[in-house]
Amino acid sequence: MLSNVGVHLQSLLNSPVFLACVCSWLCAQFIKTIIKLFSGSVHSFSELFELLFWRTGSMPSSHSSITACLCTTIGYRSGVDSDIFILSIVFYMITIRDAVGVRRANGMQARRLNEIGELLKKQDLFPDFKKLKEVNGHSPMEAFVGSILGFFIGIAFCVL
Repeated sequence: MLSNVGVHLQSLLNSPVFLACVCSWLCAQFIKTIIKLFSGSVHSFSELFELLFWRTGSMPSSHSSITACLCTTIGYRSGVDSDIFILSIVFYMITIRDAVGVRRANGMQARRLNEIGELLKKQDLFPDFKKLKEVNGHSPMEAFVGSILGFFIGIAFCVL
């Protein structure tokens, strides 16, 4: 039973689709980190590590990159008329809509509520105010650049 799991895990780790998606995500995060480093927005090693592996928002969108890469590799390997490709396209559209629409709006609202809360806290009208987490969404350009990055990485993994 355990050896069967190992075989499936090894198969997953050798899958060009999986490897392309991981590479796409890492490339997007790396580019995002380099941009932040050159703009002087990184102030500590822990912030650098978080940005490189986990933080959302900014240019390019890793969500867009990984889902575009998934669509590209599935479309290339299974055909654009396959059910799994259609599923990946729908997944891509939902992901982009969420990143550009819902998460971006939530982040903007949380930022404004935090500003209001801090102002009320300074005036002792809301002394127990605790900041809301500001979820970073993406601008349409960040999602577009991430999508282009994911597309080209997907093509590279399929062709090379």
